[in-house]
Amino acid sequence: MNFLRGVMGGQGAGPQPSGAETIHKLCDRVASSTLLEDRRDAVRALKSLSKKYRLEVGIQAMDHLIHVLQTDRSDSEIIGYALDTLYNIISNDLEEEEQDDSEEENSQKQTEDLESQFTEIFIKQQENVTLLLTYLEEFDFHVRRPGVKLLTALLKQQGPQVQQVILVSPMGVSRLMDLLADSREVIRNDGVLLLQQLTKSNAAIQKIVAFENAFERLLDIITEEGNSDGGIVVEDCLLLLQNLLKNNNSNQNFFKEGSYIQRMKPWFEVGDDNAGWSAQKVTNLHLMLQLVRVLVSPTNPPGAASSCQKAMFHCGLLQQLCTILMATGVPADILTETINTVSEVIRGCQMNQDYFASVNAPSNPPRPAIVVLLMSMVNERQPFVLRCAVLYCFQCFLYKNQKGQGEIVSTLLPSTIDATGNSVSAGQLLCGGLFSTDSFSNWCAAVALAHALQENAPLKEQLLRVQLATSLGNPPVSLLQQCTNILSQGDKIDRRGSKVQTRVGLLILLCTWLSNCPIAVTHFLHNSANVPFLTGQIAENLGVEERVVQGLCALLLGISIYYNDNSLENYRKEKLKQLIEKRIGKENFIEKLGFISKHELYSRAAQKPQPNFSNPDDMMFDHEFTKLVKELEGVLTKAIYKTTEEDKKEEEVKKTLEQHDNIVTHYKSVIRVQDQELEDLKKQVESLKVQNEQLQARVTQQVSQIQQHKDQYNLLKVQLGKDNQHHSSGNDVVQMNGVQSEEISKLREEAEEWKHKLEQLEEQLREKDSLIEVLKSSPPAVGTSEGSSQTKTGLEVESELHREAETLRAQIHLQTTEIALLQTEKQELLQQMSAAPAPVPGDRGTETADLEGRFTALLQETKELKNEIVGLAEERTSLKQQLDSANSTAAILRTEKSALQQEIAESKKEQDDLLVLLADQDQKIVALKNKLKELGEPVEDEEDTESGDQGEEDEEDGKGERED
Repeated sequence: MNFLRGVMGGQGAGPQPSGAETIHKLCDRVASSTLLEDRRDAVRALKSLSKKYRLEVGIQAMDHLIHVLQTDRSDSEIIGYALDTLYNIISNDLEEEEQDDSEEENSQKQTEDLESQFTEIFIKQQENVTLLLTYLEEFDFHVRRPGVKLLTALLKQQGPQVQQVILVSPMGVSRLMDLLADSREVIRNDGVLLLQQLTKSNAAIQKIVAFENAFERLLDIITEEGNSDGGIVVEDCLLLLQNLLKNNNSNQNFFKEGSYIQRMKPWFEVGDDNAGWSAQKVTNLHLMLQLVRVLVSPTNPPGAASSCQKAMFHCGLLQQLCTILMATGVPADILTETINTVSEVIRGCQMNQDYFASVNAPSNPPRPAIVVLLMSMVNERQPFVLRCAVLYCFQCFLYKNQKGQGEIVSTLLPSTIDATGNSVSAGQLLCGGLFSTDSFSNWCAAVALAHALQENAPLKEQLLRVQLATSLGNPPVSLLQQCTNILSQGDKIDRRGSKVQTRVGLLILLCTWLSNCPIAVTHFLHNSANVPFLTGQIAENLGVEERVVQGLCALLLGISIYYNDNSLENYRKEKLKQLIEKRIGKENFIEKLGFISKHELYSRAAQKPQPNFSNPDDMMFDHEFTKLVKELEGVLTKAIYKTTEEDKKEEEVKKTLEQHDNIVTHYKSVIRVQDQELEDLKKQVESLKVQNEQLQARVTQQVSQIQQHKDQYNLLKVQLGKDNQHHSSGNDVVQMNGVQSEEISKLREEAEEWKHKLEQLEEQLREKDSLIEVLKSSPPAVGTSEGSSQTKTGLEVESELHREAETLRAQIHLQTTEIALLQTEKQELLQQMSAAPAPVPGDRGTETADLEGRFTALLQETKELKNEIVGLAEERTSLKQQLDSANSTAAILRTEKSALQQEIAESKKEQDDLLVLLADQDQKIVALKNKLKELGEPVEDEEDTESGDQGEEDEEDGKGERED
């Protein structure tokens, strides 16, 4: 500050220079000084004077400061001073600077315009804003923070112009988004404030900021700061989120598709003890609830709002809000805003409305949340805003919810009323509010009941069944009659609140009830006092406050004419029109009907569904009722001026339209059934497609597996049949020899098996030969019985020999085939061994010699196996010959048996011939023995045979004697 003291005159004697002179000298020094230190000191001095002498510094130094920003970029200190000075000039931030009261009063009017004037001077050259954006990229704290504050001040004063410059600047918005990622919380928080100003009322910038990942960063900041328990930073982030989402359908859709709605659920987690909430927490939670309402606002496109409502249900956000709704100790303003939020989350969404109907309050016994809310609405001691919020919640619950409407009306019907009186139903609360002495409760109950009948003709007819007990000893009256009675009494009943409000509410209920319901119109006209009362109210000249009542009476009378089915002779359409023309006049009637739409409160109610009035007396019209008035006003005007013939034509057209509607309804039902069947078929097709895809996938998988197995098989064949040139030949020989040794061992085992089978066959053949010998050696028995038994034994032996011969043929054929296969495999092995490469000389000499030895041994074993196979073939040939001889022997035996049978039958005298035949048999047996000897089979001598035969004969003689 030594430089400043020199400029200001130091401590010497003499007059002190004025502030303007000092600023002028400092500006000259900034412009003319060649040393950076001098310019830096001068800018520092201007910064210190900029708050007190704001006008002078702004007028004289702004151009010099901008020039410093352009030329002294390399020195961050002077840049920081210049930015701070510009911020002090443009911003009216005088919290730290004290001023005299007189000076503040004199300059108050001037300072209001200084900010906008200096801002216009600065942004007149767009290059200044672009230059400021470049300084926001500097990481130096003393440059970046004053730059952020200066740009925020510019946006506050001239937002649209600065927004346009930033929008056309390359990467302008992206540079500002980098502020949210700054590790220094001060700069990050200032960045949030800057983005708040930047995103106001500019959809293009809002979209760019949203697609620069702003939602993710802001939600992370809110989580880091503690959600609703956080400080002012959470509030700033929530305000920025509202700027990005409000009235911006693109950002709302991006927010929903990015699954950011799910991240809002932790915001609304409250504990059991809700006492002692801080003011900041209340503010944060209030903004969080408003943010939810932004996503589901009725002014949003229906599709976007519906998708957000469903997402809030599936992620549990609606359940969390209902928990707050039923919690104890929640501040009144938070409870009110929560009710409004739940209202819009369930409005028009059947799934959410069904869930809300199932919510119970934590009381003993549990009561539905709707009943608890209605108790608050009809309680005049509750705050006005809370009662309005409950009414709005009830309206949203019934909006496009015929199921909910039916449940509310059913609580009024005689069959469903609880006779014990232990529980209070929603219908009882509405009736209690409708006939209470509080005018606002009357209006709220009437409007709520009107919403239960909205666009639901069957319920309007059912509500006619409701009977009310007025007093002891008097017969019950219908709800419709009671409403008209209270309406006709007017001001006779002492009520708290507006005198008009009760009648307006009842007229809204009656107009909604009678519209599009001829049966209700008939019940209304059946009371002879209703029409004179309406005509009297319309014809009178009442004050300004009563004009609304006159307009609603005209509307009710017009509905009674338009929806009249002429079932009552005294109140047909023609007679009612004549009555209007005589007592009121058509022009006067239309004029009174126009009082409704011309009323100021009607226009306010038509703007949005939520009833938003500061005074209970202002609650006159309902949003849905304004739609009904707009729909009927022109129709009723035409109906009043129509003649009888036109009415008849209209009736005919109505009947035609009704028939057409019935036909359309029928076809709609048919189409609905067909659509359902089509949907079922589509589902079946989809399931079959899925199954087909699964089967195709399995087939493809199996084909690939088969192909893999084929490839592996071919690879093994190639490895066995060919030499891999890329590997050493020694390894190939070892591998091939290993394979051959395995094959040879298998051949050996198979040869052993065939040898064993041949031995078994030879054994069987020997058994057959011995049996044949026994048959040949056995003499014919004496007597018929002996012949017959012998014949039987011969036949059995013959058949058994034939079967065994066939078995032997099959076994020999099978052995022949398998021997041929073995020979083929042996030839393949021989070819592989012959194709084996010669051993490679070198360092593996010993290994090659071993391999050659093994190879020679394998060749020798192969030759032995070949010899064994040749021997087996020879044995097979001999066995075949033996089988042929056995077959011929069997044939001879059959011939002999037949001859024996004949000889035994003729006479025992032919025994001599039989002896001759036996001699021939002996010769044949000798011949057979000779053949067997030639084949190399062992044959017993004749002496042994004779001795054996003699023994057998002796035994047979002994048997014969015993038998005799």
